Amino acid sequence: MEKGHAVYSTKSKILRGIVWVFMLILALFMVFPILYIILGSFKENSELLVGGTNILPSHWVFSNYSDAWKQANFATYTMNSIFLALGVMTITLLTSTMSGYVFSRRNFRGKELLYSLFVAFMFINVGSVSLRPLFELAVKLHMNKNLFSVILISVGTGQATYIFLCRGFVNSLPKELDEAAKIDGCTFFQTYRLVIVPLLKPVMATIALLSFRQGWNEYILPLVFTMTNDKLRPLTVGVNMLKNAGDGAAAWNIMFAGATIAIIPMLITYCIFSRYFMGGMTTGAVKG
Repeated sequence: MEKGHAVYSTKSKILRGIVWVFMLILALFMVFPILYIILGSFKENSELLVGGTNILPSHWVFSNYSDAWKQANFATYTMNSIFLALGVMTITLLTSTMSGYVFSRRNFRGKELLYSLFVAFMFINVGSVSLRPLFELAVKLHMNKNLFSVILISVGTGQATYIFLCRGFVNSLPKELDEAAKIDGCTFFQTYRLVIVPLLKPVMATIALLSFRQGWNEYILPLVFTMTNDKLRPLTVGVNMLKNAGDGAAAWNIMFAGATIAIIPMLITYCIFSRYFMGGMTTGAVKG
């Protein structure tokens, strides 16, 4: 049996055409800078400095990648970025899923007020203004000499959205599962670990991807906390330092090569978690 096709009126076709054109323009603005960086990483620096309309390299220079890897100490910076991103992702997954489960299933005094504060702070961003008090607090606690303090600050300042998603997803799960687990002798934490966590795969994949990206792309915090120790710098800071790699001019070709290398782990992470990404975002946001 042949599938039927929707019949659109002329007005609907025009509106759909306008939407398609608008989306294509947005896609162009989003993809062009990335494409420019990738292709620019194969150009000579003089070609980038002169500019021009030719997006393709006149001469393909593959040595930019080896130069970037050596000059930016990418082996060390890559390990620092992986440690930072995985640390943020792991702690965020643990705290946000537990908090979302508690906010959804537990009743305690002040729960709604506390959750409302979490949601309200989703729309507040003080940006770099909070860097000074956070850094001074880390110094007083003797936590400014390693990346673990950056991980804790990054996790602590990005929890609201993830808790919102987790609570919404847990709300979509039938409470009969908790009751059945309780009858079987499970404690509250055992129910979370054995019953709820396996069902949270979509939203956990969403949080894992977003929090990994958050940790991987951190720039200001690592820059401030690693000023006195360049061995702790992640890739985001290391790539920026490549601008001084040229002879009297910013080495844009080396910077572009470094930025392209830094993109690869995020693409791999997205490919791993993309299967569940939209499901977690949709269910968590709707039920939250």
